[in-house]
Amino acid sequence: MASLAAAQKPAARSAPAYSRFVNRRIGRVLAAVCYRLGLSPNAVTAVSAVFTFSAIALLVIFPPSWGLGAAVAFGLLLGYAFDSADGQVARLTGESSLAGEWLDHVVDATKASTLPLALAVGFYRFEVVPVAWLLVPIVGAITSAVLFFAMILTEQLRKQRPPVQPVEGQQGARGWIRSIAVAPMDYGVLCLSFILLGAVPVFLVVYSAIVLATTLFLILAAAKWFTELAGETP
Repeated sequence: MASLAAAQKPAARSAPAYSRFVNRRIGRVLAAVCYRLGLSPNAVTAVSAVFTFSAIALLVIFPPSWGLGAAVAFGLLLGYAFDSADGQVARLTGESSLAGEWLDHVVDATKASTLPLALAVGFYRFEVVPVAWLLVPIVGAITSAVLFFAMILTEQLRKQRPPVQPVEGQQGARGWIRSIAVAPMDYGVLCLSFILLGAVPVFLVVYSAIVLATTLFLILAAAKWFTELAGETP
């Protein structure tokens, strides 16, 4: 655990609260267990994918209920924790690779699109909401896919220029405030929202608020990223 703490890369200043303060710590414990079991980083990514996509499949197979909501939330959260663990295992063992990073991103990209689409298919299949409400998870799928790609692309383009050092004392305070402010866009909060699946109208309100907040964030972030990169020379 001490070695993992030392090897873990600093949290991004824009990382949401659950991802930053909860998921990373759970992932560290799982990383320690995986390391003791001799699992490779790619194997840990595979474990993450199994839990995540099993939970997503449940949304299509079974009608909404409290039991389904609990199972989906648990599977998604556990998959998310293992998603944090794979990178920590890679840094601890020195087995970081471009192939491993590629695999991790491909799994994340697939998850971002399939989760809302599976929700839409399940709602349509079991006729639990008016058809018009299916637009919400469809918009969620579009927003999630575009946001994921835009974040990854912006990160890669930023690597082509010298890093900007943060002002001493600002990173901690502003980072904490930012983590709380972007909580509605936190994947961990999205996972937790499925606990409400037994009360579909309540879940729809919460889920719609998450999709709306994420879409607004994408619009504002995209404008900021484009402006930031506009003066850069490729």
